[in-house]
Amino acid sequence: MTSLAIRSREEEQMDDPALPPEDYAAVLADLAQVNRVTFSARPTLGFLKRALGDRKAFRLLDVGFGQGDMLRAIARWAERKGITADLVGVDLNPNSAPSARAVTPAGMTIDYRAGDYADLAGQGWDFVVSSFVAHHMSDDQLRAFLRFMEAESRIGWLVNDLHRHRFAYLGFPLLAAIMRWHPIVAHDGRLSIARSFRRDDWQAILADAGTTQAAIVRRFPFRLCVERIR
Repeated sequence: MTSLAIRSREEEQMDDPALPPEDYAAVLADLAQVNRVTFSARPTLGFLKRALGDRKAFRLLDVGFGQGDMLRAIARWAERKGITADLVGVDLNPNSAPSARAVTPAGMTIDYRAGDYADLAGQGWDFVVSSFVAHHMSDDQLRAFLRFMEAESRIGWLVNDLHRHRFAYLGFPLLAAIMRWHPIVAHDGRLSIARSFRRDDWQAILADAGTTQAAIVRRFPFRLCVERIR
């Protein structure tokens, strides 16, 4: 049985640059469904509500947006609340933007971009957020990302990610089989849990990055988030 005592460093199949675009799009579609059935937007929307207070407008950067489902959830939430949201997503994989645009309603204004988040420094972000991206990063990449978020977010930042938990690790294959998700999703979903974090992992990474004012919080189900509100 795989030990979860330390984070796995095995590469996920969806991160293979040779993965055909049609397979990548199918994986993103199923991952968006995973996010829906596991209430993945709740931690991010709750964070934005707390951080915004009475403000009625914000500019947000979502790093590693995938199929864009988190940005669409934020757009719908902001519209319901009467809040003006300037939403930008950036993803290293050039196939993410076409997949996200294809399922985004015509009236929903979201700027999906391909490229490196580091190139978007100095563009006036109120928030920088990510969802289930941190566990794909190496330790050096993650430390650099934390420093970027701390430097570039005027109101706050959030890492919404997984909790490396035995029950989630054992249970995900059953859920994937019931939902008939893509084989890569079934494989990578479990590996993502093994690659994800526990509190002591985050404490060490935050200390190394010099980030001293972020909170590590557990969210249902099996989420371990890091948030910073100024």
